[in-house]
Amino acid sequence: MINQFKAHPWHGIAIGEDAPKIVTAYIEILPTDTVKYEIDKESGHLKIDRPQKFSNMVPCLYGFIPQTYCDEKVAEYAAKKAGREGLKGDGDPLDICVLTSRAVTHSDIILQAVIVGGFRMLDQGEADDKIIAVLKGDEVYENWKDIGDCTVAVINRLKHYFLTYKGIPGAEKPICEITHTYGKDEAYEVIRRSQEDYKNKFLM
Repeated sequence: MINQFKAHPWHGIAIGEDAPKIVTAYIEILPTDTVKYEIDKESGHLKIDRPQKFSNMVPCLYGFIPQTYCDEKVAEYAAKKAGREGLKGDGDPLDICVLTSRAVTHSDIILQAVIVGGFRMLDQGEADDKIIAVLKGDEVYENWKDIGDCTVAVINRLKHYFLTYKGIPGAEKPICEITHTYGKDEAYEVIRRSQEDYKNKFLM
């Protein structure tokens, strides 16, 4: 039977049978966007969260992995790996950055993403991991299988965006911190934990 209604991007779309190696990603923001779009958690519609601060523009496709949630399991893993106590999850679906050589012209889409690694980011005491992936089938990036295959320039561009996109010039203390850049195996574990957090939050 044909579904006559649009599925909620967070709750109504499957993560994919090949997860955590290959996942479905819902894209909220493009590199050309001058405002930050974000899913409205209640309705499932894409909304404007805020104008992008200063000159910050996301350097890749950016969104989240459906049916994931960052809560106790994700925070527990981040605390263990970062050597920090008292962390909690940010209460959002797991963020994902998708690299592609193709010009994607609009958001509010889903795609298949091959996981290569991630950043362990802390945002004011909250675990806010950023998973890094490449668009499945992209001939330019298809040989990037793990974080070590990514160029330093690409990693640095991503880091710079996330370390500055909430910051205020001249502030003494940065809001966000990246403690580690990790490979695909750790990314798989973060995804699995976010799936477990999702089940505990919404399906129990």
